[in-house]
Amino acid sequence: MEILCRLFGHSRQAFYGIKKNRDQDHLKEVFVLNLVDETRSEMRCKLGVRKLQVLLQPKLKAHGIKIGRDQLFTLLKFYGKLLRRRRRKAKTTDSHHWLHKYPNLIRDLNVLQAHLLWVSDITYIRVQGGFNYLSLITDAYSRKIVGYCLYTTLEAAGCIITLEMALAQWNPSGDWTLIHHSDKGIQYCSLHYVQMLETRKIRISMGSSPYENAIAERINETVKEEFSANKIYSNHQEAKSDIDQIVRIYNERRPHASVDYLTPGQAHDEKGKLARRWKSYVPAWKKGLRGNSGEIRPNT
Repeated sequence: MEILCRLFGHSRQAFYGIKKNRDQDHLKEVFVLNLVDETRSEMRCKLGVRKLQVLLQPKLKAHGIKIGRDQLFTLLKFYGKLLRRRRRKAKTTDSHHWLHKYPNLIRDLNVLQAHLLWVSDITYIRVQGGFNYLSLITDAYSRKIVGYCLYTTLEAAGCIITLEMALAQWNPSGDWTLIHHSDKGIQYCSLHYVQMLETRKIRISMGSSPYENAIAERINETVKEEFSANKIYSNHQEAKSDIDQIVRIYNERRPHASVDYLTPGQAHDEKGKLARRWKSYVPAWKKGLRGNSGEIRPNT
């Protein structure tokens, strides 16, 4: 060994020092990867790199480990632990109907506290033999899910149950008016749904495309892709029980980049502008390359 060290111009101590550092780096990587797996398992959620970095910092700091965002990106990419996005396949919106449709009231709207703007949408959840349909109402300021219902069909009944849940926790005060925004699907234009909003003096707003209901679409994607992207439930009851837990974790435990990495539950009690911590960027290892990782995108 000593002859080999001399041959390469290093002392024996330097050789063992390098070997020790490499062993320590490997142990650090294993520790970080185990933390990532434990955190995703505990949260029941496929958290992206930026949220993982926020959640892991206290434990990493306690063990004297420093790892930056790009380092974590590189580590997870090497071990195949980055997220990949899947496209939605089931159609949930039918806007080709004779019912009255409402204009978009939220263009350039600046929301600075909770219960000024609710956004609503429907997504599908897979069960054996077909689909169930999850309707959500989300507070646009805090990103908190204020109402939800998993229903067996696309009838308006599921959306009505969702709206009833949201209204039950809404205590209107002050001079401002709540706006309910959705797509122009038949469920949101139905007579009963519209009457419920008008009775509570809630203004009705509708978008013509997914881009005009982007927050609701993104929340749907988060619930599906991060929590249950590939899962097929045995039946409606199993799916419903799981959705209850998912919404609870999403609201109370998952940090949200659009509300300064607070949880939606925490952000719901705030007022004023909340920092948006997401941005489109290319990490160091990706510069000059075009990849298919779902991580390089605005992440909420």
